[in-house]
Amino acid sequence: MIGRRMPAHVRAAYNSDMNAARTSADPEARWRHLERAHIISQPWPWPHTRNHIAMFALAVAQRDRREAFGQVIRIIVAGPGSALGRYPEGNTGRASVGLTQPMPMPADLAAVLHSA
Repeated sequence: MIGRRMPAHVRAAYNSDMNAARTSADPEARWRHLERAHIISQPWPWPHTRNHIAMFALAVAQRDRREAFGQVIRIIVAGPGSALGRYPEGNTGRASVGLTQPMPMPADLAAVLHSA
């Protein structure tokens, strides 16, 4: 969605999950919020890339080499993929999930994105 700004209600949902990921003490909750923010961010290059940077930082903090390496790859391809509209809807963005594997989208996130 080159040249198109993230609508305010979508940005609010994205920021909510990104903030929850930053402030949660539970590592699994942090990943869950980053995955939700990833799904929301996919259509927009910068938020999508920013999400993968946050995932990389969490992987490094947890000393998860496999996840960190997977996030480096995703940081490189996230922006161009979003700009070209080539991203798998619903994909959580984790290294354990294929780069092009679509996944079921949570209903609340689908509603946010389809109203954008």
